[in-house]
Amino acid sequence: MEAFWISLGVIFLAELGDKSQLMAMTFATRFKMWPVLAGITIATTAVHLGSVAVGGLIGDALPTKVIAAVAGLAFLGFALWTLRGDELSEEESLKAQRTTRNAIIAVTVAFFLSELGDKTMLATITLATQHGWFGTWIGSTVGMVAADALAIVVGRMLGRHLPEKVIRYGAAAAFAVFGVALLAEAVLAS
Repeated sequence: MEAFWISLGVIFLAELGDKSQLMAMTFATRFKMWPVLAGITIATTAVHLGSVAVGGLIGDALPTKVIAAVAGLAFLGFALWTLRGDELSEEESLKAQRTTRNAIIAVTVAFFLSELGDKTMLATITLATQHGWFGTWIGSTVGMVAADALAIVVGRMLGRHLPEKVIRYGAAAAFAVFGVALLAEAVLAS
C-alpha cells in the first residue's frame, strides 16, 4: 500500500500543469468525456506497466531522443488533422463526436506517444526502483488518470463557452506546440 500511495501522490503532483493535462483538456473540448478518460486510462496503464517493468529490471531511464522525435511528428499530424476538421459538415461533425471508438483510439495513441519518455514515465521508473512494482503501477496510473480527469472537467466547462472555430484552432495550436516541443527535445538531446 505504501508504494500505491506514494506513487499516486507523486504522479498526481507531477502531472499538474503537464502537457498531458493540456492534451486531456483539448480532447475534452472535441469528444465526450468518457471516451477521453477511457483513452487516457488505456494509454497510462500500458505506459506505466512498461515503466515499472523497466524500473524493476534495470532502474535506468530509457533513451528518449527517437521517441521524442516520433511523438513530435505524431503531434504535428494531430494538429493538421484537427485543422482539417474545418471541412466537415455539421452532420459529419456530430457523427465524429458520437463515434466513441474513434475518440478512444485517437486519445489512446496520443497519450501513449506523449507519455513515452515524459517526466511521469521517468518518475514511475524511479519509484519502481525503490518500491514494489504492482503498487507503483496502480498508484501511478490512478494518480495520472485523476489529474487528467480534473483537466477533462475543466476542458468540458470551457468547451461549452467557446465557439467551435476557436476550439478547433486552439486544439490545433496546442498539438502543434506539443509537436514542436517534442522535436526540439529530440534535437537538443543529441
